[in-house]
Amino acid sequence: MSPSKPTLDELRIERSPEPESSTRFRLAAVGFIALALLILVIWWLKRSPGVEVRTVLVREAATSGQERTVLNASGYVTARRAATVSSKVTGKVVEVLVEEGMKVQEGQVLARLDDTNVKTSLRVAEAQRETAKMALEETRVQLKQAELDWRRAIDLTKQNISAQSDLDHAESEVKVLRARLERLQGDVVVAGRQVELWQQQMDDMVIRAPFAGIVTTKDAQPGEMISPVSAGGGFTRTGIGTIVDMDSLEIEIDVNESYINRVEPGQTVEATLDAYPDWKIPCKVIAIIPTADRQKATVKVRVGFDKLDRRILPDMAAKVAFSGTGGSVTTASREVLVPKSAVRNQEGRDVVLVVSNGRGERRAVTVSGTQGDDAVLSAGVSAGERVVVDGPKDWTDGAVVKEKKP
Repeated sequence: MSPSKPTLDELRIERSPEPESSTRFRLAAVGFIALALLILVIWWLKRSPGVEVRTVLVREAATSGQERTVLNASGYVTARRAATVSSKVTGKVVEVLVEEGMKVQEGQVLARLDDTNVKTSLRVAEAQRETAKMALEETRVQLKQAELDWRRAIDLTKQNISAQSDLDHAESEVKVLRARLERLQGDVVVAGRQVELWQQQMDDMVIRAPFAGIVTTKDAQPGEMISPVSAGGGFTRTGIGTIVDMDSLEIEIDVNESYINRVEPGQTVEATLDAYPDWKIPCKVIAIIPTADRQKATVKVRVGFDKLDRRILPDMAAKVAFSGTGGSVTTASREVLVPKSAVRNQEGRDVVLVVSNGRGERRAVTVSGTQGDDAVLSAGVSAGERVVVDGPKDWTDGAVVKEKKP
């Protein structure tokens, strides 16, 4: 019998099982490679400097009862008493006695007008008054003589020496002279009033200061015409100059009507002039004008200085901060302070950049007011956190940051 043919199983090559040590070696190699990659990533992250920023600590706001800024606005210094001084009549200027910057007292002579014609008219009126007085004296003498003749006619008539017609004639003469005397007395009074009129016009030729103040503009020169109304085109001045009462300076502010509820008379205000940005001027609200501007949707507020200073000048630009008192203790404790430079406006919202564990986060906040150079935040961050005050504009959440050392 012939041997049997080999089967497929007999043709398979038998492999010996892989040793256990080889498998362990392979797993260890994979783990080592993963660990090396992780260490490399951590080293690279530590080696990367990140974005350098300057941060500050968020502080708690003032407790209840202390004043804080509830509204910021801007306006201009104005004078409640300011006048362009002119004359009562049209005339030619012959003398101007003031210059810009000069202090003047109430009633001080500022300028004089040509009074030649008025002086001549005054002399004529005085002469007419003297003539009326002389005519009055003449009539008094005639009346005295007429009264004597009348008494004599009465006596002669009683003695039947004179006729009744002579008595009647003497009586009528007395009555005529008495009427003439009354008329002449009236003429003297009229002549006196005429003299007073021309004397007043003479006084109108002298232009005086209506109140004490500082001359801010000089608008006319000797030889020019001046008039209380605009006349003669550009050849006639309407004033000698402008006087400002420096004791009446105040600040006028247009407050948006949406925030006028934060302002009240007597409220404490801190003003800063653009000319002196480091000078904080204490002020108070004088009055809120009880009407709104329909075009600008604003309400005018008058702010007075607690103490005037010679550095304060009319028409200076000013910024004011209206102060208010915090409400309850709970509300005040939730408010925190950060520098104004830490608050940014992005997409119409106020945000701050908070740094925690080396990474940055953008947070929306609610600004409720200001205190000096700080912004008062009522929501968004807590006291003790750190916010960025000097960093990049193109900020991304989660970015690695490195705080600058002071």
